Amino acid sequence: MDAKFIKLLLLGGAARFYFCRTSLGTVIGNRVEFATPLNSHKRIQEGIFLLQNGIDPYQGDVVHETPLILSALSGLFRNFPLFLPIFYILLDIFTAALLYLMAQRFVRTKQDQQNVERKDYAKDTTELQFSSSDKLDIPELVIVAYLFNPLTVLSCVGMTSTVFSNLFLAAFLYCLTKGLLLPCLLILAFETVRSFYPVVLLAPLLLTFSRSSIRKGFFITLLFAACCLVISVANFFVLKSWNFLDGTLGFIFFFRDLQPNIGLFWYFFTEMFEHFRIMFLITFQLNATVLYLLPLSIKLRKEPLLLATILVALMAVFRAYPSLGDVGFYLALLPLWKRCWKFMAHGFVVFTFFMITLSMMGVLWHLWIYAGSANANFYFGATLAFSTGQIFLITDLLFAHVKRDFCLFNGQKILIDGEEAKIVLK
Repeated sequence: MDAKFIKLLLLGGAARFYFCRTSLGTVIGNRVEFATPLNSHKRIQEGIFLLQNGIDPYQGDVVHETPLILSALSGLFRNFPLFLPIFYILLDIFTAALLYLMAQRFVRTKQDQQNVERKDYAKDTTELQFSSSDKLDIPELVIVAYLFNPLTVLSCVGMTSTVFSNLFLAAFLYCLTKGLLLPCLLILAFETVRSFYPVVLLAPLLLTFSRSSIRKGFFITLLFAACCLVISVANFFVLKSWNFLDGTLGFIFFFRDLQPNIGLFWYFFTEMFEHFRIMFLITFQLNATVLYLLPLSIKLRKEPLLLATILVALMAVFRAYPSLGDVGFYLALLPLWKRCWKFMAHGFVVFTFFMITLSMMGVLWHLWIYAGSANANFYFGATLAFSTGQIFLITDLLFAHVKRDFCLFNGQKILIDGEEAKIVLK
């Protein structure tokens, strides 16, 4: 760990600490773009208070965090409430450090792979290959993209539990690149029991540890199920009740709270006739989990970390209760694919989508809720455009990876009858 790495961590922590000392934290904690029914700091406070007073937090419809998290945080909330912002800042800094170390490991792995395959590469592909400078540049870009992204900074300042989710996902990706199977399984199982959607990350885990053995893949899947069961039982012993399953996983799957957010669920289910609700619930949840899983896993079977990046991004778009903190996390992973940027064609379009829609969300929310001069259609239009921009970004990254992979082995210029051919991806 060099001095620049330490300075970046300190600067990122200082920025978060500065904003925590202002009223911005309260404002962000009330913004639907950052605080959802799942990650709201107020709801965690309520759950801890109920748990400390011997009341089942899941009897109502307010608390949706797991008993293990509530129990772990109860002492801090009760005895050291003034240190809560520092606690969240430290977790976020640790997340950034894990992403930095993961990026370093990833670059080393890609360079080793290049050394084996270089004899098959075309001659004009030097700029597409990982260079020695990438060992420093890519990890630094990753940590800067996480520490100084306004979306992750504000999510930390608002003390949302997205900070925990980002930490668990970063730890999972780090263990994945290090080849640590058991920590991967435990972290993924814990986050799956918390928020359901990370179960799709079992695919890159299987591609990493059991690519050549179906029997080993089946064993790992059983081991993952056993880890989920153990964590569920641990939650049961904290609460002495299974109510938390319906209050967490059941709440997510059945989408019981129609509070607006940056996702797609809330508007459709506000307008939905009740007798169609189950069918569309299943459709939306399949879209958020398994619909893209098989084709992406087949196409990216040699790139499990890219598959994980794409799946995390799709989760941030299609999950029931997304927040801008989820978006900020996967944006920090994009520098890993720096060598694909040459082929990304929609950067300006995506940037414009992001800037305009993020600016308009706050304005349209005010016009709808406070001024009364707009309605839900206005706000949903902005969130729908924001989701569209994210889809543009994800597909652009996928196409760029495919083009880079093709050009590495076939060259960037292909001549047919002495003329340069145009490569069209269909």
